[in-house]
Amino acid sequence: ELPNLKWLISNGSIVAIDVLRVTDTKAGWAQILTGYEPEKTGVYSNSKYQPIPEGFTIFERLEEHFGRDNIVTVAVISKKNNLGTEGPKKIPLKKVKSQINVKKLRKENIIVENGIRYIVDKGEPYYYTKNNVDVFINGLGSDENVGNKALQLLRKYKDRRFFFFIHFGEVDAKGHKFGENSKEYTEALISADFWLGKIIEELKSLGLYDNTLIYITADHGFDEGLTSHNDAPYVFLATNDKGIIRRGTRVDIAPTILKRFGLDLNKIDPPLDGHPLTEPYSPPLW
Repeated sequence: ELPNLKWLISNGSIVAIDVLRVTDTKAGWAQILTGYEPEKTGVYSNSKYQPIPEGFTIFERLEEHFGRDNIVTVAVISKKNNLGTEGPKKIPLKKVKSQINVKKLRKENIIVENGIRYIVDKGEPYYYTKNNVDVFINGLGSDENVGNKALQLLRKYKDRRFFFFIHFGEVDAKGHKFGENSKEYTEALISADFWLGKIIEELKSLGLYDNTLIYITADHGFDEGLTSHNDAPYVFLATNDKGIIRRGTRVDIAPTILKRFGLDLNKIDPPLDGHPLTEPYSPPLW
């Protein structure tokens, strides 16, 4: 039922991505798009996060390496909140009491000014990133909106070196609403595959496919038969990159991409936590 994913794999490979940390969106994409663990990005989960330090993402590494005029970086994103760009803010606690469990709030997230208690939000993960990406669009919603915008921008930048991050969110939305293995969840997977096919088709029609590497992955899986992903560490990386030789973790994806663009990973500061999937690597035993 996923012919385009199957075709891509037949022209490349598929490997397991082992999720060793929290299986949610903020933590997942922060690791995937930076190559760093939460201790360096400050993005631990959907509820514990801060803006990713400026310069840490794939987009920014590529802009720095090639120069702003020599590459186009694009993010076309379904979701808004968990891939958000809002800056620091404080909210009177009484305004949100009905929406949250106050007892679960960390003490450092609450301040008191003039007798009023506030929740302090340090800002969303891509607050700094958005200003260093040529096109950063989030909150597009449906796969159709995301897919059409991605195709439009591929045509616009067909004559430029580019890096695109294209995020389809319907699989996650349907999983939360109807559950993993539901008819609706399966239909969302088929929808994502349809748009993968449209993107491949567009790259071919523009004469770009043979010089473009495609990496398909996810931030997390779903708890079997449920509408949650509290313990859903089973993810994959499917690609037309024939050089992928091993399984890895979410932080290995960014180094793989940066290496393919020709960056010297040894010069990146702070050192990446991940390692390219094109090279052998055995994690330390302790």
